[in-house]
Amino acid sequence: MSFTAEQIATVLNGTIEGDPSVVVNNFSKIEEGKPGSLTFLANPKYTHYIYTTNASIVLVNNDFISDQPIKATLIRCYNAYAALAILLDMVEKTKPQKVGIEPMSYISETAKVGNNTYVGAFAYIGDNAKVGDGTKLYPQTYVGDNVAIGDNTIIYPGVKIYAGCTIGNNCILHAGAVIGSDGFGFAPEDGVFKKIPQMGIVAIEDDVEIGANTTIDRAVMDATIIHKGVKLDNLIQIAHNVEVGENTVMAAQVGISGSTKVGKNCMFGGQVGLGGHISIGDNANIGAQSGIISNIKPDAKILGSPAIPVRDFFKSSVVFPKLPEMYKQIAQLQKEIELLKSNQNK
Repeated sequence: MSFTAEQIATVLNGTIEGDPSVVVNNFSKIEEGKPGSLTFLANPKYTHYIYTTNASIVLVNNDFISDQPIKATLIRCYNAYAALAILLDMVEKTKPQKVGIEPMSYISETAKVGNNTYVGAFAYIGDNAKVGDGTKLYPQTYVGDNVAIGDNTIIYPGVKIYAGCTIGNNCILHAGAVIGSDGFGFAPEDGVFKKIPQMGIVAIEDDVEIGANTTIDRAVMDATIIHKGVKLDNLIQIAHNVEVGENTVMAAQVGISGSTKVGKNCMFGGQVGLGGHISIGDNANIGAQSGIISNIKPDAKILGSPAIPVRDFFKSSVVFPKLPEMYKQIAQLQKEIELLKSNQNK
């Protein structure tokens, strides 16, 4: 499909600088822009590309100031990156949507499947499961007994949802995600580890996205809870009885130990590791590869392992390479002090 700059600006409530009739039918990165494509500028590091890009339309923030001529038509928006997301979502919704139940899928006689759903080949829906209107279950998905899935949720191939778990509306679960596997619970007894039955569930609220091969363990009792709007990247491990607050985002390979509580609007970099039975305050920002072993206050920005405030970490990182030389200097000073003491005693 093709759109003019004028049509796009209307959708985004943006302001046009340039030719309002220019037409685009594709997207591109700003450094690889081609005629007929739309791109965006949100990161100042890429500003120099706006003067050389061959893209026909560039989305920019309202406060962007150019210091050279620009051949592309600009559309000024409150937030260029968010505006791009709106356009991508609009185009995605124009694609043909799968509907219906494919042969070789299994749906229990006691399961309830809503209207306008899609159930792909080799999908399995267990006893008393509920699947909402407009939800899509791609091939080889497993929906266990008594699972409840809301409306307009997408379950991609190979996702496994264990018995009793709940998934909200407008969620996306990417390929290979496992929801409701047993928590890592074992009790030492007579020299062996005896398994503790995991009797709870996983409860995922609305508008949650879960990345490929991410695993979320069921609770020992009650529920492991992923609140509304949470976004989890690929290869994340969420242990039993964890609670993740609304609109928190986590990058790949984050690991959270059992019974830890994460607040609202937090941001975790890749490979962050959290110990068990701790709490992370609202709006905390935790840098990549940080190791967290104690409670974190709201609005904290921390980094390192064990993690410390970001400014302290960067100050310390300047010192780290100098430690060997500093050690030699301290050793030499100790010798000189001992020599001075010895001479003083004489």
